[in-house]
Amino acid sequence: MIRKRLVSTICSCLLLVLVLVNILLGFGNQSLQSEVSERQQMIAQAIHLETVHRQMVGALAEVAVKTNDPKLKELLAVSGFTLSPKPEAGKVSK
Repeated sequence: MIRKRLVSTICSCLLLVLVLVNILLGFGNQSLQSEVSERQQMIAQAIHLETVHRQMVGALAEVAVKTNDPKLKELLAVSGFTLSPKPEAGKVSK
């Protein structure tokens, strides 16, 4: 009788420990999922901003070439962009 009670108590304690471990792992998993979600959102925003950045630099380069603005060309050059005028439509260089 005492032996059955001892085995039952040990199993109950082991079960309690396993439940607590499961709860702790659940909280850890939840925080990791939250962190991954934040990183995914940051990546999506960076992709969107990259598109806006390319459009903005393209527009600045187009204006710099059309108006032949040396300050704007210098700004783009300092930022690492080199300008080369597009060939006119209809004229093909050989």
